[in-house]
Amino acid sequence: MRALRISLVILAVLAVLFVAADRLAVGMAEDEVAQQIKDSNGMTEAGEVDVSIDGFPFLTQFATKEFDKITVNVSDVTARSGARQVTLSSLTADLSDVRLSDGYSSATASHATGTALISYDALTKAADKDVNLGWGGKSDSGRGQVRVDAQVGPLTRACALLKQDCSVRATVGVSGNKIKLRATRIPASKVPGVEEAVRKKTDFDRAIDGLPDGLTLKRAVPTQKGIELTVEGEDVPLNS
Repeated sequence: MRALRISLVILAVLAVLFVAADRLAVGMAEDEVAQQIKDSNGMTEAGEVDVSIDGFPFLTQFATKEFDKITVNVSDVTARSGARQVTLSSLTADLSDVRLSDGYSSATASHATGTALISYDALTKAADKDVNLGWGGKSDSGRGQVRVDAQVGPLTRACALLKQDCSVRATVGVSGNKIKLRATRIPASKVPGVEEAVRKKTDFDRAIDGLPDGLTLKRAVPTQKGIELTVEGEDVPLNS
């Protein structure tokens, strides 16, 4: 019995040491992956990069060069919209079925999904001059809207005459790597020349370049905090 108790104690100690070593290894790996992502995906201008590797034990996954899921959170990602910079307030991506190369020098995720947030201030900087964007509440159908305040002479004069709010409401969509803004409610639109003048200012497409390699835009939804983008990709490299 004494020998059995000693054996059980030894096994318990070894189990604790294994878990401690496993958690230490995963912490080091998460830090290394975060640095690799920041250095290798054109994200050197990004803020904090945080990586979480799911699953236990980590050492077994590392030995087989396959991970079920890795979650990446990045703050303040600098992308580009044509000649202008656009800051994504946050980017979160869930990477599934991540495979390491034979030399452990690179990794590829079979599938990735995520969300990114662009504040209205950041989107305003990517818009035309004298155009300000903000949260426009929900439409009658319950969809989020963008409020667009634009300096448009015919609109300002018509709204003053009719005593109307000059704020335009617009929807946001995506096409390829572009965000598309389209006005849906234009005050005094029946006044000749108003709608045409307003749309020249408010309706625009802006390409978002500089997302991590392999991720593409799938959806854009206006929220109170900004435009929430859904991104997705197949065979996404963690460093390229």
